[in-house]
Amino acid sequence: MTTICFSGKLRLKSFVLLAMVGVMVVVLKPVVVEGQDASTEPTAEVFSGPQPGEPLPEFVFRELLVEKSGRELNLVQEAAGSPLLLVFVHQVNRPSIGFTRVLSKYAHSRQADGLRTGVVFLDSDATAAEANLRRIQHALTPGVLTGVSIDGQEGPGSYGLNRKVELTILMAKDNVVTSNFALIQPSIQVDLPKVLQGIVAVVGGTVPELSELEGLPPMREQATNGNQPPNLRPLLQPMLNKNATDEQIDASALVVEEAAEKDEALRKELGRACKTIVDAGKVGNYGSPKTQEYFKKWAEQFGKPSPDQKGPDR
Repeated sequence: MTTICFSGKLRLKSFVLLAMVGVMVVVLKPVVVEGQDASTEPTAEVFSGPQPGEPLPEFVFRELLVEKSGRELNLVQEAAGSPLLLVFVHQVNRPSIGFTRVLSKYAHSRQADGLRTGVVFLDSDATAAEANLRRIQHALTPGVLTGVSIDGQEGPGSYGLNRKVELTILMAKDNVVTSNFALIQPSIQVDLPKVLQGIVAVVGGTVPELSELEGLPPMREQATNGNQPPNLRPLLQPMLNKNATDEQIDASALVVEEAAEKDEALRKELGRACKTIVDAGKVGNYGSPKTQEYFKKWAEQFGKPSPDQKGPDR
């Protein structure tokens, strides 16, 4: 009889415990409001290579396209503190090569302003990498020092490169890194303006419009009809990183605002989404306080109906 009583209490306790767990699951489940894509949850910041303010170590790679001699080149040493752009290609695919081509063409056009550029491919098999590089050289930029790392897939040991990204892009001056971009999925529309801004901050000038760049692939028109509103996720994703600095948020917001200025449908969708988030009292769930300031600004700026959308005065 005692055993039956104990078992009943155990079942009761188990039931209460499961009920509590169920409550916790319900409480902890993220709330998704209209205008928020569940897939746009902030992700951990990705690091690859020396960070801004850190020294740019010297390293050697085998240059193949300009001199075609396969000589081992210490570009950091040869730059002697001049502005230097380094592009490490971790993975060879259409997005990474397309991004590298457009970026290196622009960088090469700034050579007269003292900018040196190097593109370094990383691979565990140096021989195969050299053969592959020569095979795709038509898709790269003539005149830009391009070659293969002699340190294998990990690249120079002193750099701490992240093999999980597709591109690591470093801008430096006086042998100190001024900007760093670790790109998992390189996007010309989203990422390239920020990289260009990092270059211009060092060598001067103004950030060019994407339409002004050479080698840019034709951009497909985005469907903006009522059944398929513009996809804001690629534009807003960098701003949802809670660890992003205010400077990084400002740069990303500039890209968003420039896109909104050119695309009325995107501007309306941005205003609608931000207004929905703000009106629901959920803006605190998105990114850093700096990001939240922009969401409130856009809700006010773009979220109001235009005069021709308002009802008749009564």
